Amino acid sequence: MKALCWHGKGDIRCDSVDDPRIEDDGDVIIKVTACAICGSDLHLYDGFMPTMESGDILGHETMGEVVEIGRGVKNLKVGDRVVVPFNIACGDCFFCRKQMFSLCDRSNPNAHIARKAMGHSPSGLFGYSHMLGGFSGGQAEYLRVPYADVGPIKVPDGIPDEQVLFLSDIFPTGYMAAENAGIEPGDTVAVWGAGPVGQFTIQSCWMLGAGRVIAIDNVPERLAMAESHGKAETVNFDDCDVYDRLMEMTDGRGPDRCIDAVGTEAHADATWDSVLDAAKAAVYLGTDRPHVLRQAIMSCRKGGTISVPGVYVGFLDKIPFGALMNKGLTLRTGQTHTHRYMAPLLEKIVGGEIDPSFVITHTATLDDGPDLYKTFRDKQDGCIKVVMKP
Repeated sequence: MKALCWHGKGDIRCDSVDDPRIEDDGDVIIKVTACAICGSDLHLYDGFMPTMESGDILGHETMGEVVEIGRGVKNLKVGDRVVVPFNIACGDCFFCRKQMFSLCDRSNPNAHIARKAMGHSPSGLFGYSHMLGGFSGGQAEYLRVPYADVGPIKVPDGIPDEQVLFLSDIFPTGYMAAENAGIEPGDTVAVWGAGPVGQFTIQSCWMLGAGRVIAIDNVPERLAMAESHGKAETVNFDDCDVYDRLMEMTDGRGPDRCIDAVGTEAHADATWDSVLDAAKAAVYLGTDRPHVLRQAIMSCRKGGTISVPGVYVGFLDKIPFGALMNKGLTLRTGQTHTHRYMAPLLEKIVGGEIDPSFVITHTATLDDGPDLYKTFRDKQDGCIKVVMKP
């Protein structure tokens, strides 16, 4: 089969690899009908995530048709059309029973590696390093799905792939980000990053009762989408000091809720901390560039909440923890408990409350994937979201 494979920093290739096979009675094999490139994939492309190996198959936003099932699978049958959550969960461990599916205790066979880096291991993830399980990803013609009775959700006939594909990650991620922010009716919410996750965060903030949503970015196409589809006010950080502008917009109080939908690869602008972050990363003295997190802490109103769906991979420095503590801020983070949100968000799609396909700007094949990784990373050609049809 064809698959997009990682061969080193900036080196993604469309290779011919072996088809996946059933390895456990709880597995299914799906024929991939749609998959996407996620912003988190860029952390692999740019070499920020450790324990990648040459030839690893990428991708964690995937859907398709079940073509083979293990003997123990009860909830699915050949021919079912399913969306696959990006994280892998057993459904029965301590954390899964609490619906903390991204913290599953059983799905990462390489948990010992993750424990060395994090103290404990989160769940296994598709296509996202050997530290998180070494599972092949879904930017391929076929995908093996473990714990198939727990993860994939069946979708109704008649709904295009493009409307449901993002239940695999970015729609639940945006929704959980807004939920973690603790939005109260009428709150002003500032969202850093108007990429795909940021766009769904904006939509979700309105669903949860926000009174104002402010999107912060510097890419014109993203800001235009946040305005037209997200009905958000926008701030271009190339044109102003973000803290000063947010204070102006909130009469000096600051946003009630701040959401970092950027994560480890925040752009280096003219601020001293961003320049230092970029310099340290360039000479391998640092990993993450947490400029947005610092800015959110300083900008959030006293007693407010900061939600962090943006992915971080290592050790952060120069974090104004004194401000976090003295302002009485609440900080909530985490990989998305995708399984918890897929069914209720599918109902919103079926009911016509939202059409998630608005975020797609590029549709392509796997052969186009390597070039589109670069296009997406460099924000060229108006690229906001890439969907591939194997």
